[in-house]
Amino acid sequence: MKIVAVRVTPIAIKDPPLLNALGVHEPFGLRSIIEVEGADGQVGLGETYGDAAVLTLLQKTQASLVDMSPFDLNGLWARVMAQAPAAQAGAAVEMELAPGSLASNLVNSAFSAFEVAFLDLQARSLGIPLVELLGGAVRNSVPYSAYLFYKFAAEVDPEYAPDPWGEALNPQQIVAQAQRMIGQYGFESIKLKAGVLEPDAEVATIKALKAAFPGHHLRIDPNGNWSLPTSIRVAAELAGDLQYYEDPTPGLEGMAELHKATGLLLATNMVVTSWDELRRSVALNSVQIVLSDHHYWGGLRATQALARTCSTFGLGLSMHSNSHLGISLMAMTHLAASVHHLSYACDTHYPWQEDEVLAGGKVPITGGCVHLTDEPGLGVTLDQDKLAELHEAFLRCRIRTRNDVNQMQRYRPDWTAVKPRF
Repeated sequence: MKIVAVRVTPIAIKDPPLLNALGVHEPFGLRSIIEVEGADGQVGLGETYGDAAVLTLLQKTQASLVDMSPFDLNGLWARVMAQAPAAQAGAAVEMELAPGSLASNLVNSAFSAFEVAFLDLQARSLGIPLVELLGGAVRNSVPYSAYLFYKFAAEVDPEYAPDPWGEALNPQQIVAQAQRMIGQYGFESIKLKAGVLEPDAEVATIKALKAAFPGHHLRIDPNGNWSLPTSIRVAAELAGDLQYYEDPTPGLEGMAELHKATGLLLATNMVVTSWDELRRSVALNSVQIVLSDHHYWGGLRATQALARTCSTFGLGLSMHSNSHLGISLMAMTHLAASVHHLSYACDTHYPWQEDEVLAGGKVPITGGCVHLTDEPGLGVTLDQDKLAELHEAFLRCRIRTRNDVNQMQRYRPDWTAVKPRF
């Protein structure tokens, strides 16, 4: 079977004003939707970042994929690599909080989007769920965590769409956010995006969450925004409260010193984003849990190799998330369902996204899990009208590359990117 058409459609989805170590989410998140059509009429789907550099590489590569076999993943890699130099020349803003935006991850990000679509097309053509191509399901449901954010109210700027979540700038408001999210989705793990307020205020938030949800696993993620002394002090204050401590302080060396000083399990999606960083981390004992992400690790098969490597070295494994829609969620779910060594509930921003490109609307999350079905491929189909609507939103949108620092400067002109801030 040959590929007869490849379509790359950039879209803009509404994003709420979620706060993080760099600033605040812009009113729109950018995504790219991939369609790979086979001669049998089946269409494989992929989803990835929509920032300018990634989109450029996707668009430069797409025509060269026509007439390929969807089983030729080595040929896919070669074609992405052939177009990479021209796309890298146009790379702009890099955001450490979004490793897929890093120039070093550009090829992996583009390859992964096409690889998911190729695998989806393979599975659809065979009439089997995609997980079967990955070796079969070792679990039929994949647990995700409640991903909590400090946030402004949507009224902070008329560009933001109204959202049901409201402001969250203190412990009580975060607990209310958690109650709403857990009540709706049934999550059993909770992650707090930190590095935003003074550390003592964020400690108070974790304490409030512990009191409100004593049976839930808690994590905190300051995105490297705390100094080593601050990270050590907070570790003592949160002793016994955390399932793991995610990226509190910058760098492999800093994380190694923190683990040596506290003995806590440290997780990361920031200091281990490549095989070389993983090698260095193992030597230093910097982190004990890797938060994988097929979008920038190079696809589903590469992330399976990462899982096996983590198992070999006694490292835990979970999944990182960025703002995404249901195609990415289902790719994450099929991947996680195929991995024996999945140690912790995965992250997902999905509850924060109101938009969707899938027929039938959003993917259900029940009991804190996304459940596999017997449908072929990823098990989802595109709503072409919704895709067109969100593409029009992209064309109207002022954003072409994510920049949370610039967005925060709209409200706080003296805001700068400082790391660590506390």
